[in-house]
Amino acid sequence: MASRAEQDAMRRALTIALQGPRGVNPQVGAVLLSPAGDVIAEGWHRGAGTPHAEVDALSKLSPDAARGATAVVTLEPCNHTGRTGPCSEALIAAGVTRVVYATADPGDHSSGGAERLRAAGVDVEAGVEEDEATGLLDSWLTVQRLGRPHVTVKWAQSLDGRSAADDGTSQWITGPAARADVHRRRARADAIVAGTGTVLADDPALTARAQDGSLLPHQPIPVVLGTRAVPASAALRRHPHDFLQYDGDVASGGLPAVLEDLRRRGVQRVFVEGGPAVAAAFLREDLADELLVYVAPVLIGGDRLAVGDIGVTTIEEARRLAVASVIPLGDDLLYVARPTSPPPTPAVRAGRERVGTPSSEGDA
Repeated sequence: MASRAEQDAMRRALTIALQGPRGVNPQVGAVLLSPAGDVIAEGWHRGAGTPHAEVDALSKLSPDAARGATAVVTLEPCNHTGRTGPCSEALIAAGVTRVVYATADPGDHSSGGAERLRAAGVDVEAGVEEDEATGLLDSWLTVQRLGRPHVTVKWAQSLDGRSAADDGTSQWITGPAARADVHRRRARADAIVAGTGTVLADDPALTARAQDGSLLPHQPIPVVLGTRAVPASAALRRHPHDFLQYDGDVASGGLPAVLEDLRRRGVQRVFVEGGPAVAAAFLREDLADELLVYVAPVLIGGDRLAVGDIGVTTIEEARRLAVASVIPLGDDLLYVARPTSPPPTPAVRAGRERVGTPSSEGDA
């Protein structure tokens, strides 16, 4: 059972992990505690090729100063040699006698650090502040576990589940606080996905903007699903990044093929914001890791549902979700939800009969 000092140290480790850059490597923080529970050093991972968080913390101590110490780390210490050596070996060599970590390393080559530490007589405890660490590392963990980017599917709807009025008008269902939240979340993504139906109907910019309309520092790469051409006058063509469009040739393997191509391009976080058909396609394929549903206290009625057919024909097939949080945003509510069971692995998916292909609103 983690002590109060170790729990506090883990929360500190999670905070300092954010100082590291987001990229292909995980953001990791480490805090070293003396036998009395006092903080003696801390460190974080500063990017590919630099010392890992544990080694960074150890480097701030004189030789032998870590003997008998406890290392508190947000991710299981690695057990492989890449551009840097195994953190498990560094902790053993430093004389650390206890390691507390938040979440396990699922990597094929990097996992196994906990076993190596235990084999050397180090006391190891896992799962301290695991939920928060998993949230911090969600995109990296998804890439490691499933070989594809982490996918967030977002939509805005009325209280009766509609995304637009019968005449097709849909802008400003939600208020300014909700829209500002969407833009902040867009800025955390590496790519933003919309269908050609949405691009043609709404002419979205697919940028992440501040409330004054200026562009936020980080902009996701715009991705368009569908075969119809994007007009030369489209706002999308003025995006800071060139957009990627996946047509029948690229997407013949379905959405997994699109995500695989994005992963090869270095994309780890995908933000899906492309209309009812696109949202349904990701849900139907079990490719949504997180749902963001913005609900406005308005009634619209009609047939324009916020999500299309997801392949559910009976109530037993209903997709069960765990609501992680409900966030008030002005008069609106944001529901953050996740599937209650992990998505199928690539091997399982390969053996499953396909029930859908990439589509956009209007191209389904």
